[in-house]
Amino acid sequence: MKSYLLLATLLLWLTTICSAQFKNAQTETVKVSGNCGMCESTIEKSGSAKHKAVVDWDNNSKMATITYNPEKTSKDEILRRIAEAGYDNEAYLAPDEAYNNLSGCCQYDRTFKNRPPSVVYEMPLNSSTTAEQPGQHELHATMATATMTVTLASPLQPVYNAYFDLKDALVNSDGDRAATLGSSLLAALKAVDMNKLDNEEHMQWMKSRSALITDAEHISTLKDVEKQRDYFITLSSNMYLLMKTSKLETPVYFQHCPMANDGKGADWLSKENNIKNPYYGSMMLTCGKTVETLQ
Repeated sequence: MKSYLLLATLLLWLTTICSAQFKNAQTETVKVSGNCGMCESTIEKSGSAKHKAVVDWDNNSKMATITYNPEKTSKDEILRRIAEAGYDNEAYLAPDEAYNNLSGCCQYDRTFKNRPPSVVYEMPLNSSTTAEQPGQHELHATMATATMTVTLASPLQPVYNAYFDLKDALVNSDGDRAATLGSSLLAALKAVDMNKLDNEEHMQWMKSRSALITDAEHISTLKDVEKQRDYFITLSSNMYLLMKTSKLETPVYFQHCPMANDGKGADWLSKENNIKNPYYGSMMLTCGKTVETLQ
């Protein structure tokens, strides 16, 4: 009992000290998976940031106390850093690669991976919207409280739509428009709600997010279409890996040009099977072929 009271007192003291460091500090507790003292050190180090946030993780309860300056960071950003270090939590799953790189004693039971499948919504059946056919009244009476579950397209669909718009601007060799659409893609990437992704999307998103944002940022700040195309090569590679995990609204065509990228070849994704090459535009508009169809 004494040791428990001492621990509680120490935690309260640490929280008070941390709060004093930050203007308008906020403190929240969240569950973070882990096993040992080494986990504790990594979780706290990865989540904490000078003048922004301090994380204190308790191995017994698996609860992390997060104190942060909301003007400089957020709980979401802190938990994402912890996940990138290999530790699942209430908001983010760690990439498999990060988890596998943990020491054997740190590889905890991944209970957070039992996430729900893709997002669904329930739509009440409404018989008043259409005329009833003979014999349907009794059927409606027995189904009055029934619901229909509808699987929605991936929460990443706005990202994909922004990517396709950017691709079209590069097909037209329009650097100014590509820069504008690069900014739109960047906004869509930063607006992704991780909690709505299913397991497979979540894991790939954690691997690809940083690179996608970096490439979108570069494209948005450039007006030289050739330089934009250089970043579009790696952007497309990561976008392909992400789309393969998603439920897409319509088929997507993964296409390849063997001459792009100084003869090394380069890929892109399109909503149409016809080839419109974003790396050459009107110079060689139809150079390339579809190599895979994603559905």
